[in-house]
Amino acid sequence: MLTSQPVPFTIDVPEPVLEDLRERLARTRLPSAVPGSGWAHGVDVEYLRELVDHWLHRYDWRAAERDLNRMPQRMTAVDGVPLHFVHAEGRGPAPLPLLFSHGWADSFWSVHKIIGPLSDPAAHGGDPADAFHVVAPSLPGFAFSGDPGRAGINGAVTADLFTSLMRDQLGYRRFGLQGGDWGSRLVSTLAHRHPDAAVGLHLNLCLLMPDLGPASAPLTPAERRHVAALQKWQATEGAYLAVQNTKPQALAVGLNDSPAGLAGWLLQGFRAYSDCGGDLDKAFTKDELITNLMIYWVTGTVNSSMRLYYEGEREDVRYPRITTPTAFANFPAEMFAPPREWAQRIYDVQRWTDFPRGGHFAAVEEPELLVEDIRAFYRPLRAR
Repeated sequence: MLTSQPVPFTIDVPEPVLEDLRERLARTRLPSAVPGSGWAHGVDVEYLRELVDHWLHRYDWRAAERDLNRMPQRMTAVDGVPLHFVHAEGRGPAPLPLLFSHGWADSFWSVHKIIGPLSDPAAHGGDPADAFHVVAPSLPGFAFSGDPGRAGINGAVTADLFTSLMRDQLGYRRFGLQGGDWGSRLVSTLAHRHPDAAVGLHLNLCLLMPDLGPASAPLTPAERRHVAALQKWQATEGAYLAVQNTKPQALAVGLNDSPAGLAGWLLQGFRAYSDCGGDLDKAFTKDELITNLMIYWVTGTVNSSMRLYYEGEREDVRYPRITTPTAFANFPAEMFAPPREWAQRIYDVQRWTDFPRGGHFAAVEEPELLVEDIRAFYRPLRAR
């Protein structure tokens, strides 16, 4: 692959972009809603009204920008595809490189609470022997990676790009992997395509499907319940998936033009799959939610980010069993969680942790639990 050398990157959004945003927020025209319907039909209009008001009158992007810029960031290109990434070098006797992959509808922002404890554990009450070199890219088409401007960038291509980033540009021949949501599929694909690079897989969602052909073992009762749960989820929560798999650009016209529209679409998942009990404010502050929205807004990448769904839907991910040592961190409010025997059909599961709290956005919701599970899983693998 053709690569360029990484260069330092600082987020500095031009003031006219923020002025335009304020004007659009001030002109927000929210739809009518059935009184008392809440989130039953999609986003709660009254909640969105409060969020837009906070966004316009109290949220401070420049403060958020300064916080984001405390993470060491770089820009590069791999095979002509621009990649933005956070790279925090570890402080310890032998830091292990770790590739952290976010998903949708979050962003590289989701690493901000765990990057310090992972890269510099001693400064956060941990053991320096647990240090990682943390690399957290913005996926192609997401955030400051920008729109790659070409079709065909699916999970396999992204896995190859990330491998080249780690090996060719950063010099990490072997490294650990961590992912949830789309990130779990991407790092699993990387382990499948580049098994010699993968020290281990730490996942907090199982998206791959096992081979259930005639030669496979019959499903256990728990697995049959899981299949029924997947079918129910598809029928009740899968509308966004159907749109983004088929016609994302039609939706993106509105999301790229209206900040309230962007919030209405993205925040459904934050409420549905976080451990908030139906109240978003219990899991995230409004400033946290808006900062993630801002990353999509100021980069204008909601269309190119959803394109990953379109490309991924046309990709064959029926892999042979992945033999990389694998850990699953299971948070109770996750969108769906398989039984261990289901995951074992796909992965070499060596660690399985059921947590008492937390949801889909574990790195933001429960950073301490996630960090300790990552540390514990990789301790025996470091020596190998």
